[in-house]
Amino acid sequence: MIRLFKHYIPHAVVLLWVIDMLLLAGANEISWRLRAEQIGMDPGTLSERLGPHAAFAGIIALAMISVGVYGSESLRSMRFAVARLLVAISLGVIGLAFVDFMVGGQNFWRSTLAYSMGLAIVLLVFNRLLLSGFLGTTAFRRRVLVLGAGNRAQRLRHLAERPESGFVIVGYIGMSEASPVVEDAIPRVAIHNLTGFVENLGVSEVVLALEERRNALPLKDLLRIKTAGVHVNEFSSFLERETGRVDLDTVNPSWLIFSDGFSSGRAISSAAKRVFDIIASAALLFLTAPLILLFALLVKLDSKGPAFYRQSRVGLYGQTFDVIKLRSMRNDAEAAGAKWAEKDDPRITRIGKFIRMVRIDELPQAWTVLKGQMSFVGPRPERPEFVADLEEQLPYYAERHMVKPGITGWAQINYPYGASIEDSRQKLEFDLYYAKNYTPFLDLLILLQTLRVVLWSEGAR
Repeated sequence: MIRLFKHYIPHAVVLLWVIDMLLLAGANEISWRLRAEQIGMDPGTLSERLGPHAAFAGIIALAMISVGVYGSESLRSMRFAVARLLVAISLGVIGLAFVDFMVGGQNFWRSTLAYSMGLAIVLLVFNRLLLSGFLGTTAFRRRVLVLGAGNRAQRLRHLAERPESGFVIVGYIGMSEASPVVEDAIPRVAIHNLTGFVENLGVSEVVLALEERRNALPLKDLLRIKTAGVHVNEFSSFLERETGRVDLDTVNPSWLIFSDGFSSGRAISSAAKRVFDIIASAALLFLTAPLILLFALLVKLDSKGPAFYRQSRVGLYGQTFDVIKLRSMRNDAEAAGAKWAEKDDPRITRIGKFIRMVRIDELPQAWTVLKGQMSFVGPRPERPEFVADLEEQLPYYAERHMVKPGITGWAQINYPYGASIEDSRQKLEFDLYYAKNYTPFLDLLILLQTLRVVLWSEGAR
Protein backbone atom coordinates (compact mmCIF):
# COMPACT_ATOMS: atom_id res chain seq x y z
CA MET A 1 0.00 0.00 0.00
CA ILE A 2 0.99 3.62 -0.53
CA ARG A 3 0.57 5.94 2.45
CA LEU A 4 -0.76 9.33 1.43
CA PHE A 5 -1.32 11.86 4.22
CA LYS A 6 -1.69 9.08 6.84
CA HIS A 7 -4.20 7.19 4.68
CA TYR A 8 -3.28 3.96 2.91
CA ILE A 9 -4.21 3.34 -0.73
CA PRO A 10 -3.67 -0.06 -2.43
CA HIS A 11 -1.03 -0.20 -5.17
CA ALA A 12 -3.57 -1.66 -7.60
CA VAL A 13 -5.86 1.35 -7.14
CA VAL A 14 -2.99 3.78 -7.65
CA LEU A 15 -1.91 2.02 -10.87
CA LEU A 16 -5.48 1.95 -12.19
CA TRP A 17 -5.95 5.64 -11.37
CA VAL A 18 -2.70 6.70 -13.10
CA ILE A 19 -3.59 4.78 -16.27
CA ASP A 20 -7.12 6.21 -16.17
CA MET A 21 -5.73 9.75 -15.99
CA LEU A 22 -3.52 9.15 -19.02
CA LEU A 23 -6.39 7.60 -20.96
CA LEU A 24 -8.72 10.49 -20.10
CA ALA A 25 -6.16 13.05 -21.27
CA GLY A 26 -5.61 10.97 -24.43
CA ALA A 27 -9.35 10.77 -25.10
CA ASN A 28 -9.65 14.54 -24.84
CA GLU A 29 -6.70 15.07 -27.21
CA ILE A 30 -8.13 12.66 -29.80
CA SER A 31 -11.53 14.34 -29.55
CA TRP A 32 -10.00 17.79 -29.98
CA ARG A 33 -8.10 16.75 -33.09
CA LEU A 34 -11.16 14.99 -34.52
CA ARG A 35 -13.38 18.04 -34.05
CA ALA A 36 -10.71 20.41 -35.37
CA GLU A 37 -10.39 18.30 -38.51
CA GLN A 38 -14.16 18.28 -38.99
CA ILE A 39 -14.44 22.09 -38.94
CA GLY A 40 -11.17 22.66 -40.80
CA MET A 41 -9.37 24.32 -37.88
CA ASP A 42 -5.68 24.12 -37.07
CA PRO A 43 -5.52 22.05 -33.85
CA GLY A 44 -2.34 23.81 -32.71
CA THR A 45 0.37 22.23 -30.57
CA LEU A 46 -0.20 19.72 -27.81
CA SER A 47 1.47 22.00 -25.24
CA GLU A 48 -1.30 24.55 -25.72
CA ARG A 49 -3.89 22.01 -24.59
CA LEU A 50 -2.15 20.48 -21.57
CA GLY A 51 -4.18 22.65 -19.19
CA PRO A 52 -7.61 21.68 -20.62
CA HIS A 53 -6.56 18.03 -20.82
CA ALA A 54 -5.46 18.06 -17.18
CA ALA A 55 -8.71 19.76 -16.16
CA PHE A 56 -10.77 17.23 -18.11
CA ALA A 57 -8.94 14.25 -16.62
CA GLY A 58 -8.94 15.74 -13.11
CA ILE A 59 -12.66 16.55 -12.95
CA ILE A 60 -13.67 13.20 -14.44
CA ALA A 61 -11.34 11.44 -11.98
CA LEU A 62 -12.92 13.30 -9.04
CA ALA A 63 -16.35 12.20 -10.25
CA MET A 64 -15.08 8.62 -10.51
CA ILE A 65 -13.79 8.70 -6.94
CA SER A 66 -17.08 10.21 -5.77
CA VAL A 67 -19.30 7.46 -7.15
CA GLY A 68 -17.07 4.57 -6.07
CA VAL A 69 -15.33 3.61 -9.31
CA TYR A 70 -12.20 2.73 -7.32
CA GLY A 71 -14.06 0.87 -4.58
CA SER A 72 -13.56 -2.82 -3.91
CA GLU A 73 -16.84 -3.77 -5.63
CA SER A 74 -15.82 -2.01 -8.83
CA LEU A 75 -12.47 -3.79 -8.85
CA ARG A 76 -14.20 -7.17 -8.56
CA SER A 77 -17.26 -6.78 -10.79
CA MET A 78 -17.03 -5.53 -14.38
CA ARG A 79 -20.77 -4.87 -14.53
CA PHE A 80 -20.60 -2.83 -11.35
CA ALA A 81 -17.57 -0.92 -12.65
CA VAL A 82 -19.18 -0.07 -16.01
CA ALA A 83 -22.38 1.17 -14.35
CA ARG A 84 -20.45 3.50 -12.08
CA LEU A 85 -18.17 4.62 -14.91
CA LEU A 86 -21.18 5.73 -16.93
CA VAL A 87 -22.54 7.75 -14.03
CA ALA A 88 -19.13 9.25 -13.21
CA ILE A 89 -18.31 10.35 -16.75
CA SER A 90 -21.80 11.80 -17.21
CA LEU A 91 -21.48 13.82 -14.00
CA GLY A 92 -17.96 14.88 -14.93
CA VAL A 93 -18.98 16.13 -18.37
CA ILE A 94 -21.89 18.09 -16.84
CA GLY A 95 -19.43 19.62 -14.38
CA LEU A 96 -16.99 20.52 -17.17
CA ALA A 97 -19.76 22.14 -19.22
CA PHE A 98 -20.72 24.21 -16.17
CA VAL A 99 -17.09 25.23 -15.57
CA ASP A 100 -16.70 26.25 -19.22
CA PHE A 101 -19.89 28.32 -18.98
CA MET A 102 -18.71 30.05 -15.78
CA VAL A 103 -15.24 30.97 -17.05
CA GLY A 104 -16.56 31.91 -20.49
CA GLY A 105 -13.66 30.25 -22.25
CA GLN A 106 -13.31 27.99 -25.25
CA ASN A 107 -11.61 25.13 -23.45
CA PHE A 108 -14.40 22.53 -23.43
CA TRP A 109 -16.55 22.65 -26.52
CA ARG A 110 -19.80 20.75 -26.18
CA SER A 111 -19.07 18.75 -29.33
CA THR A 112 -15.59 17.91 -28.05
CA LEU A 113 -17.01 16.87 -24.67
CA ALA A 114 -19.48 14.55 -26.41
CA TYR A 115 -16.65 12.86 -28.31
CA SER A 116 -14.47 12.73 -25.19
CA MET A 117 -17.29 11.19 -23.16
CA GLY A 118 -17.87 8.35 -25.61
CA LEU A 119 -14.17 7.70 -26.17
CA ALA A 120 -13.40 7.82 -22.44
CA ILE A 121 -16.05 5.20 -21.68
CA VAL A 122 -14.59 2.86 -24.30
CA LEU A 123 -10.99 3.35 -23.16
CA LEU A 124 -11.72 3.04 -19.42
CA VAL A 125 -13.82 -0.08 -19.86
CA PHE A 126 -11.09 -1.60 -22.05
CA ASN A 127 -8.53 -0.70 -19.39
CA ARG A 128 -10.51 -2.63 -16.79
CA LEU A 129 -10.98 -5.61 -19.08
CA LEU A 130 -7.24 -5.66 -19.67
CA LEU A 131 -6.20 -5.20 -16.05
CA SER A 132 -9.00 -6.96 -14.16
CA GLY A 133 -7.20 -10.29 -13.99
CA PHE A 134 -3.77 -8.74 -13.52
CA LEU A 135 -4.77 -6.51 -10.59
CA GLY A 136 -6.04 -9.48 -8.62
CA THR A 137 -2.81 -11.47 -8.92
CA THR A 138 -0.18 -11.80 -6.24
CA ALA A 139 1.96 -9.27 -8.11
CA PHE A 140 -0.02 -6.55 -6.33
CA ARG A 141 -0.35 -8.35 -3.01
CA ARG A 142 2.18 -8.09 -0.23
CA ARG A 143 3.62 -11.39 0.99
CA VAL A 144 2.93 -11.63 4.71
CA LEU A 145 4.27 -14.07 7.29
CA VAL A 146 2.22 -14.35 10.50
CA LEU A 147 3.96 -15.03 13.81
CA GLY A 148 1.21 -16.74 15.75
CA ALA A 149 -1.27 -19.57 15.23
CA GLY A 150 -4.18 -18.64 17.49
CA ASN A 151 -7.43 -16.72 17.05
CA ARG A 152 -5.65 -13.56 15.88
CA ALA A 153 -3.85 -15.49 13.15
CA GLN A 154 -7.19 -16.99 12.13
CA ARG A 155 -8.66 -13.49 11.85
CA LEU A 156 -5.83 -12.54 9.51
CA ARG A 157 -6.53 -15.63 7.42
CA HIS A 158 -10.17 -14.58 6.97
CA LEU A 159 -9.04 -11.04 6.13
CA ALA A 160 -6.61 -12.31 3.49
CA GLU A 161 -9.33 -14.44 1.87
CA ARG A 162 -11.43 -11.40 0.96
CA PRO A 163 -11.40 -10.73 -2.80
CA GLU A 164 -10.29 -7.13 -2.26
CA SER A 165 -7.45 -8.10 0.09
CA GLY A 166 -4.12 -6.43 -0.65
CA PHE A 167 -1.96 -9.17 0.88
CA VAL A 168 -1.43 -12.93 0.77
CA ILE A 169 -0.30 -14.95 3.78
CA VAL A 170 2.61 -17.22 2.87
CA GLY A 171 2.86 -18.97 6.23
CA TYR A 172 2.03 -19.12 9.93
CA ILE A 173 4.58 -19.73 12.67
CA GLY A 174 3.37 -21.19 15.96
CA MET A 175 5.29 -19.25 18.60
CA SER A 176 4.03 -21.14 21.65
CA GLU A 177 3.31 -24.71 22.72
CA ALA A 178 -0.45 -24.10 22.87
CA SER A 179 -2.69 -26.01 20.46
CA PRO A 180 -2.82 -24.02 17.21
CA VAL A 181 -6.10 -22.69 15.82
CA VAL A 182 -4.45 -22.50 12.40
CA GLU A 183 -3.68 -26.16 11.79
CA ASP A 184 -1.10 -25.68 9.04
CA ALA A 185 1.10 -23.46 11.23
CA ILE A 186 4.77 -24.44 11.47
CA PRO A 187 6.15 -24.70 15.03
CA ARG A 188 8.91 -22.18 15.77
CA VAL A 189 11.20 -24.94 17.04
CA ALA A 190 11.08 -26.58 13.59
CA ILE A 191 12.76 -23.55 11.98
CA HIS A 192 16.47 -23.25 12.66
CA ASN A 193 16.95 -19.79 11.13
CA LEU A 194 13.77 -17.69 11.06
CA THR A 195 15.43 -14.77 9.26
CA GLY A 196 16.63 -17.10 6.48
CA PHE A 197 13.17 -18.66 6.35
CA VAL A 198 11.63 -15.20 5.85
CA GLU A 199 14.09 -14.33 3.09
CA ASN A 200 13.57 -17.66 1.28
CA LEU A 201 9.81 -17.08 1.15
CA GLY A 202 10.26 -13.57 -0.23
CA VAL A 203 8.29 -12.10 2.68
CA SER A 204 7.71 -8.35 2.53
CA GLU A 205 6.05 -8.03 5.94
CA VAL A 206 5.92 -9.96 9.20
CA VAL A 207 2.87 -9.51 11.44
CA LEU A 208 3.02 -10.27 15.15
CA ALA A 209 -0.26 -12.01 16.07
CA LEU A 210 0.46 -13.43 19.53
CA GLU A 211 -2.45 -14.12 21.86
CA GLU A 212 -0.41 -13.25 24.93
CA ARG A 213 2.55 -10.88 24.58
CA ARG A 214 3.69 -10.76 28.19
CA ASN A 215 7.11 -12.43 28.39
CA ALA A 216 6.43 -13.95 24.95
CA LEU A 217 7.78 -11.38 22.49
CA PRO A 218 10.40 -13.02 20.23
CA LEU A 219 12.66 -9.96 20.42
CA LYS A 220 15.75 -11.58 18.88
CA ASP A 221 13.76 -12.90 15.93
CA LEU A 222 12.00 -9.58 15.37
CA LEU A 223 15.24 -7.60 15.58
CA ARG A 224 17.00 -9.81 13.02
CA ILE A 225 14.02 -9.73 10.67
CA LYS A 226 13.80 -5.96 10.96
CA THR A 227 17.51 -5.41 10.33
CA ALA A 228 17.25 -7.72 7.30
CA GLY A 229 15.01 -5.10 5.70
CA VAL A 230 11.64 -6.79 6.23
CA HIS A 231 8.83 -4.66 7.64
CA VAL A 232 7.59 -5.83 11.05
CA ASN A 233 4.08 -4.86 12.11
CA GLU A 234 1.95 -5.27 15.19
CA PHE A 235 -1.48 -6.92 14.93
CA SER A 236 -3.65 -3.88 15.79
CA SER A 237 -1.68 -1.57 13.48
CA PHE A 238 -1.92 -4.08 10.65
CA LEU A 239 -5.70 -4.36 11.06
CA GLU A 240 -6.05 -0.58 11.16
CA ARG A 241 -4.20 -0.21 7.88
CA GLU A 242 -6.02 -3.04 6.09
CA THR A 243 -9.56 -2.30 7.27
CA GLY A 244 -9.58 1.48 7.77
CA ARG A 245 -10.76 1.19 11.36
CA VAL A 246 -9.39 0.75 14.88
CA ASP A 247 -10.06 -2.76 16.17
CA LEU A 248 -11.64 -2.45 19.62
CA ASP A 249 -11.08 -6.13 20.42
CA THR A 250 -7.29 -5.81 20.46
CA VAL A 251 -6.29 -2.19 21.11
CA ASN A 252 -5.24 -0.97 24.52
CA PRO A 253 -4.48 2.48 25.95
CA SER A 254 -0.73 2.14 25.40
CA TRP A 255 -1.24 1.38 21.70
CA LEU A 256 -3.41 4.46 21.29
CA ILE A 257 -0.89 6.60 23.18
CA PHE A 258 2.27 5.48 21.39
CA SER A 259 0.99 4.72 17.89
CA ASP A 260 1.25 7.22 15.07
CA GLY A 261 -1.82 9.44 15.19
CA PHE A 262 -3.78 12.06 17.12
CA SER A 263 -1.21 14.59 15.91
CA SER A 264 -1.02 17.85 17.85
CA GLY A 265 0.09 19.78 14.77
CA ARG A 266 -3.44 20.43 13.59
CA ALA A 267 -3.67 24.19 14.08
CA ILE A 268 -3.31 25.06 10.39
CA SER A 269 -5.48 22.13 9.28
CA SER A 270 -8.19 23.04 11.79
CA ALA A 271 -8.15 26.67 10.71
CA ALA A 272 -8.41 25.68 7.06
CA LYS A 273 -11.22 23.28 7.91
CA ARG A 274 -13.15 26.03 9.71
CA VAL A 275 -12.75 28.42 6.77
CA PHE A 276 -14.04 25.72 4.43
CA ASP A 277 -16.98 25.00 6.75
CA ILE A 278 -18.00 28.66 6.82
CA ILE A 279 -17.78 29.17 3.06
CA ALA A 280 -19.37 25.83 2.16
CA SER A 281 -22.22 26.02 4.69
CA ALA A 282 -23.09 29.60 3.68
CA ALA A 283 -23.08 28.64 0.00
CA LEU A 284 -25.12 25.49 0.66
CA LEU A 285 -27.75 27.38 2.65
CA PHE A 286 -28.00 30.04 -0.07
CA LEU A 287 -28.30 27.52 -2.92
CA THR A 288 -30.68 25.10 -1.21
CA ALA A 289 -32.90 27.61 0.60
CA PRO A 290 -35.73 27.22 -2.00
CA LEU A 291 -35.48 23.41 -1.71
CA ILE A 292 -35.55 23.52 2.09
CA LEU A 293 -38.59 25.84 2.09
CA LEU A 294 -40.41 23.65 -0.46
CA PHE A 295 -39.96 20.48 1.56
CA ALA A 296 -40.69 22.31 4.79
CA LEU A 297 -44.08 23.13 3.30
CA LEU A 298 -44.59 19.53 2.15
CA VAL A 299 -43.65 18.20 5.59
CA LYS A 300 -46.15 20.60 7.16
CA LEU A 301 -48.91 19.51 4.78
CA ASP A 302 -48.10 15.80 5.10
CA SER A 303 -48.47 15.49 8.88
CA LYS A 304 -49.26 17.49 11.98
CA GLY A 305 -46.44 19.28 13.70
CA PRO A 306 -43.64 21.73 12.89
CA ALA A 307 -41.67 21.49 9.63
CA PHE A 308 -38.35 21.62 11.50
CA TYR A 309 -37.33 20.03 14.74
CA ARG A 310 -34.49 20.53 17.19
CA GLN A 311 -32.77 17.68 18.94
CA SER A 312 -30.02 17.71 21.55
CA ARG A 313 -26.76 16.02 20.52
CA VAL A 314 -23.34 15.52 22.10
CA GLY A 315 -20.55 17.40 20.36
CA LEU A 316 -16.93 18.45 20.83
CA TYR A 317 -15.53 17.64 24.29
CA GLY A 318 -18.89 16.18 25.32
CA GLN A 319 -20.75 19.49 25.17
CA THR A 320 -24.38 19.35 24.05
CA PHE A 321 -25.90 21.40 21.25
CA ASP A 322 -29.07 21.37 19.16
CA VAL A 323 -29.21 20.11 15.59
CA ILE A 324 -31.89 21.41 13.24
CA LYS A 325 -33.38 19.06 10.66
CA LEU A 326 -36.48 18.78 8.54
CA ARG A 327 -38.95 16.65 10.47
CA SER A 328 -39.22 13.16 8.97
CA MET A 329 -41.16 11.42 11.74
CA ARG A 330 -44.57 11.90 13.30
CA ASN A 331 -44.72 14.65 15.88
CA ASP A 332 -45.43 12.09 18.62
CA ALA A 333 -42.64 9.72 17.50
CA GLU A 334 -40.93 9.75 20.90
CA ALA A 335 -43.89 10.14 23.18
CA ALA A 336 -42.75 6.97 24.95
CA GLY A 337 -39.12 8.12 25.12
CA ALA A 338 -36.01 8.08 22.92
CA LYS A 339 -35.43 4.94 20.84
CA TRP A 340 -33.21 3.83 17.97
CA ALA A 341 -34.50 4.20 14.42
CA GLU A 342 -35.54 0.91 12.82
CA LYS A 343 -35.76 -0.52 9.34
CA ASP A 344 -39.14 0.47 7.87
CA ASP A 345 -39.72 2.52 11.01
CA PRO A 346 -43.52 3.11 11.30
CA ARG A 347 -42.88 6.52 12.85
CA ILE A 348 -41.49 7.90 9.56
CA THR A 349 -43.97 9.91 7.47
CA ARG A 350 -44.49 9.56 3.74
CA ILE A 351 -42.49 12.71 2.94
CA GLY A 352 -40.04 11.78 5.68
CA LYS A 353 -39.16 8.51 3.97
CA PHE A 354 -38.21 10.36 0.79
CA ILE A 355 -36.22 13.17 2.40
CA ARG A 356 -34.28 10.65 4.50
CA MET A 357 -33.46 8.56 1.43
CA VAL A 358 -32.03 11.53 -0.49
CA ARG A 359 -30.65 13.27 2.64
CA ILE A 360 -32.70 16.45 2.17
CA ASP A 361 -33.61 16.35 5.87
CA GLU A 362 -29.91 16.96 6.66
CA LEU A 363 -29.65 20.27 4.73
CA PRO A 364 -30.71 22.58 7.61
CA GLN A 365 -27.74 21.27 9.60
CA ALA A 366 -25.58 23.56 7.47
CA TRP A 367 -26.74 26.28 9.87
CA THR A 368 -25.23 24.33 12.77
CA VAL A 369 -21.99 24.05 10.77
CA LEU A 370 -22.02 27.79 10.09
CA LYS A 371 -22.34 28.46 13.84
CA GLY A 372 -19.31 26.26 14.50
CA GLN A 373 -21.02 23.56 16.55
CA MET A 374 -20.51 20.98 13.80
CA SER A 375 -18.29 20.47 10.78
CA PHE A 376 -19.13 19.00 7.41
CA VAL A 377 -16.90 16.01 8.18
CA GLY A 378 -16.61 14.27 11.52
CA PRO A 379 -18.17 11.56 13.69
CA ARG A 380 -21.96 11.65 13.64
CA PRO A 381 -23.21 13.36 16.84
CA GLU A 382 -25.29 11.08 19.02
CA ARG A 383 -28.08 11.84 21.47
CA PRO A 384 -27.19 12.32 25.16
CA GLU A 385 -29.64 9.56 26.15
CA PHE A 386 -27.69 7.07 24.05
CA VAL A 387 -24.20 8.43 24.76
CA ALA A 388 -24.39 7.74 28.49
CA ASP A 389 -25.24 4.10 27.79
CA LEU A 390 -22.70 3.75 24.98
CA GLU A 391 -19.84 5.12 27.08
CA GLU A 392 -20.53 2.44 29.68
CA GLN A 393 -20.67 -0.41 27.18
CA LEU A 394 -18.08 0.56 24.57
CA PRO A 395 -14.39 1.22 25.36
CA TYR A 396 -12.95 4.53 24.11
CA TYR A 397 -16.37 5.86 23.10
CA ALA A 398 -15.64 9.20 24.78
CA GLU A 399 -12.55 9.64 22.55
CA ARG A 400 -14.76 10.21 19.50
CA HIS A 401 -15.82 13.49 21.12
CA MET A 402 -12.27 14.84 20.87
CA VAL A 403 -13.01 15.96 17.29
CA LYS A 404 -15.90 18.12 16.13
CA PRO A 405 -18.92 16.10 14.96
CA GLY A 406 -19.94 16.23 11.32
CA ILE A 407 -22.80 15.83 8.88
CA THR A 408 -20.90 13.11 7.06
CA GLY A 409 -17.96 11.05 8.18
CA TRP A 410 -15.69 8.04 7.72
CA ALA A 411 -18.19 5.75 9.45
CA GLN A 412 -21.10 6.98 7.32
CA ILE A 413 -19.40 6.18 4.01
CA ASN A 414 -18.00 2.83 5.14
CA TYR A 415 -20.73 1.32 7.30
CA PRO A 416 -24.45 0.99 6.52
CA TYR A 417 -26.94 2.74 8.73
CA GLY A 418 -27.12 1.05 12.13
CA ALA A 419 -29.16 1.58 15.25
CA SER A 420 -27.97 -0.79 17.96
CA ILE A 421 -25.11 -1.22 20.41
CA GLU A 422 -23.28 -3.54 18.00
CA ASP A 423 -23.74 -1.10 15.12
CA SER A 424 -22.45 1.69 17.35
CA ARG A 425 -19.40 -0.43 18.14
CA GLN A 426 -18.67 -0.94 14.44
CA LYS A 427 -19.13 2.75 13.69
CA LEU A 428 -16.95 3.69 16.67
CA GLU A 429 -14.04 1.76 15.10
CA PHE A 430 -14.33 3.91 11.98
CA ASP A 431 -14.75 7.11 14.04
CA LEU A 432 -11.59 6.36 16.02
CA TYR A 433 -9.70 5.79 12.78
CA TYR A 434 -10.85 9.22 11.57
CA ALA A 435 -9.96 10.94 14.86
CA LYS A 436 -6.55 9.23 14.87
CA ASN A 437 -5.66 9.85 11.21
CA TYR A 438 -7.42 13.11 10.42
CA THR A 439 -5.96 15.17 7.59
CA PRO A 440 -7.58 17.54 5.05
CA PHE A 441 -6.94 14.82 2.44
CA LEU A 442 -9.12 12.37 4.40
CA ASP A 443 -11.82 15.04 4.71
CA LEU A 444 -11.75 15.56 0.93
CA LEU A 445 -11.99 11.82 0.33
CA ILE A 446 -15.00 11.57 2.65
CA LEU A 447 -16.75 14.55 1.06
CA LEU A 448 -16.26 13.09 -2.41
CA GLN A 449 -17.50 9.64 -1.47
CA THR A 450 -20.54 11.05 0.31
CA LEU A 451 -21.94 11.54 -3.18
CA ARG A 452 -21.82 7.77 -3.64
CA VAL A 453 -23.84 7.28 -0.46
CA VAL A 454 -26.44 9.83 -1.55
CA LEU A 455 -26.75 8.60 -5.16
CA TRP A 456 -27.21 4.97 -4.19
CA SER A 457 -29.03 5.64 -0.89
CA GLU A 458 -26.44 3.58 0.99
CA GLY A 459 -27.23 3.52 4.66
CA ALA A 460 -30.39 5.61 4.43
CA ARG A 461 -33.09 4.76 6.93
